[in-house]
Amino acid sequence: MDFKKSILNLLVALLLSPVIIYIILGLAGLAGSTYEMTNGETFIIWLLMAIVINLSIVKKS
Repeated sequence: MDFKKSILNLLVALLLSPVIIYIILGLAGLAGSTYEMTNGETFIIWLLMAIVINLSIVKKS
């Protein structure tokens, strides 16, 4: 297993996750919705989005 590649993929996923979350929340705000999230909810959503992103960029064999 290539640990450098795995760590790089994880870091990319963790950095892209909040960007995608705030884009989605921004689009929802433009549509008229308002969302208030606690720190715990934001953390859980951030980690779940990072997992989804990581699964989508990992090459399946």
